[in-house]
Amino acid sequence: MSKPVTDLIHHPYVPPDTFAAPQPGVFKASTVIFANVAAMRARDWKSKGGYTYGLHGTPTTFMLEERIASLEGGKHCILVPSGLAAIANVSMALLKSGDEVLIPDNAYGPNKALAEGELKNWGITHQFYDAMKPEDLRSRIGPRTRLVWLEAPGSVTMEFVPLAQLAAICRERRVTSVLDNTWGAGIAFNGFDLADGAQRVSGSGADIVVHALTKYPSGGGDVLMGSIVTRDDQLNLQLKLTHMRVGWGVGANDAEALLRSLPSLPLRYHAQDAAGRTLAAWLQARPEIAQLLHPAFRGSPGHEHWRLLCGAEVEGSGLAAGGVAAGLFSVVFDPRFSMAQVDAFCDALKLFKLGYSWGGPVSLVVPYDVATMRRKELGTWPHKGVLVRFSVGLEDVQDLRADLEQALPALR
Repeated sequence: MSKPVTDLIHHPYVPPDTFAAPQPGVFKASTVIFANVAAMRARDWKSKGGYTYGLHGTPTTFMLEERIASLEGGKHCILVPSGLAAIANVSMALLKSGDEVLIPDNAYGPNKALAEGELKNWGITHQFYDAMKPEDLRSRIGPRTRLVWLEAPGSVTMEFVPLAQLAAICRERRVTSVLDNTWGAGIAFNGFDLADGAQRVSGSGADIVVHALTKYPSGGGDVLMGSIVTRDDQLNLQLKLTHMRVGWGVGANDAEALLRSLPSLPLRYHAQDAAGRTLAAWLQARPEIAQLLHPAFRGSPGHEHWRLLCGAEVEGSGLAAGGVAAGLFSVVFDPRFSMAQVDAFCDALKLFKLGYSWGGPVSLVVPYDVATMRRKELGTWPHKGVLVRFSVGLEDVQDLRADLEQALPALR
């Protein structure tokens, strides 16, 4: 092999390390090079004191982990390829055959499907509970209960549950709690220190906070990633060991995309919140709508819980008097409109696109048959009409309202 060809791979030049720029560098690696055998043997993959293999982290992913941990009010962060992967990593790390997990009946559907599928096949039992009734959770925690999932608001149906009470029950019964804080995004409230009126109570929240970074932190609708944040060193290690054994990693380019989007997260979150409230108020006044499901509106289930946690002026938080809520809401159409008619309304929308997920620049809409998503033993879904969930993007809010208005005649 000629020397010039070898120099393409083993050239001695090393760039100086004093370069600084607004955006952090992107480090792509599977293999990590060590200076000598002693350094290789001394390096511990569980620590961020050095690098061992790309799957265990690079400067790019370490930086993103630290920023997400700060955003969520935690100490440690583990990155995974999706929000669902974060849910799976937690369940796999903390549950074994013979254990039980409790999940809200209004939780993110794939979390429930995981319990009914893989976890059940591994000998892990589950119960679904009514998260709007803390005593229902209390009554279901038994000697085999090891994990309780929390989520606010409920997925699709947007009930805002009494998180502080639910977390308190878990602490009282010494059961690990984990909060899916994708809606709050680390902006609306701190999942570890829940507010009670005008005060934040340290340690009053969940033990673990997971987040689908796919949504608001990404902001572009083009990245899949999740995070697991903790404050406890031993709990983090337990989660990280499973992460290592399963082999979950995230790509450097995706981590870079998140790092570029994070600085604008608060601006986008508040803008989409404001636009969402404008459209929700307009739809609420329409005769075609039977019920608005938006935590910031009086009459929406759990509004008082939202007001205590996100709506009151929290000391030192800088929250606006109107509180904080995501740009996500649902409406229930009047029962006189069939599923086919509501589907026609959704099809007639031009700016709102049919698609899952939320938090990106494009507004989205999805119709749901909620009755098929709930357990009848926990009570019947109270509404007869078809539910439609809206995710408000970054388009001009008046254009979005005009789009809704032009599509409503399709109901008839």
